[in-house]
Amino acid sequence: MPKGYWIARVDVHDTEAYKNYVAKNGIAFAKFGGRFVIRGGRFETLVGSSRARNVVIEFPSYDQALACWHSPEYQAARAEQKGGAEMDAIVIEGYDGPQPN
Repeated sequence: MPKGYWIARVDVHDTEAYKNYVAKNGIAFAKFGGRFVIRGGRFETLVGSSRARNVVIEFPSYDQALACWHSPEYQAARAEQKGGAEMDAIVIEGYDGPQPN
């Protein structure tokens, strides 16, 4: 079964509000088996637009990834941002098929 992923691009405008969000989002991630694959880090925009911060979180399945997003635990963490960040986010199913030779 393919894993599920959150892919988010973030611009933080209020670091204190964002710290509150970060302090609480781990509750939801742990409950749904989420683990950070990418959390910030160095990057280079090759084509198109970007935001200052990139995050990829892996979940055991697409359904778990969606359930985490909609959970009361995660929504409570999001409320802690209080507009401190702009975010583009998707939940996407991983690929579990053959790879090119």
